Amino acid sequence: MSDLKQLSREAIPAALEKAERYRLLNEPAEAESICLDVLQTDPENQEAVITLLLAVTDRFSKGYGVSGTQANQLLARVKGEYERAYYAGILAERRAKAKLAQGAPGASHYAYDSLCEAMACFEKAETMRPPGNDDALLRWNTCARMIEKNKLVPREDERIDPVLE
Repeated sequence: MSDLKQLSREAIPAALEKAERYRLLNEPAEAESICLDVLQTDPENQEAVITLLLAVTDRFSKGYGVSGTQANQLLARVKGEYERAYYAGILAERRAKAKLAQGAPGASHYAYDSLCEAMACFEKAETMRPPGNDDALLRWNTCARMIEKNKLVPREDERIDPVLE
């Protein structure tokens, strides 16, 4: 592979705008590539880390073989307790949506578990939110409605009775 070209620091704001535009156009791979270029130039750029995290999770529901590992690694790079809790909730919520879309056996239980995880993250974020920022509350409500709309329930405990001889 050819050596990649280095993005200049001056070009970062415009590049991040393009990355967001590609996300909104439902082209997460293009957004990922731009964010990786930004992070090559400015490894601590939080906007690039978060946009990349969102682009990776955009691909969950597209049927790509996207592992949660990359998303979790990016989440660990997010600075700020509120932001980390909020985006952990987004990650869990998007995993749940992807499972529901797949419709595989047991997917509804997995989705329920992931939505409950997301709601716990959003509750944590809500306690730390900046004044006037109710994003975590809005996401919590979305998860609650998704559980209700899809009639999701927790998995029943599987009990294995011992075989008596």
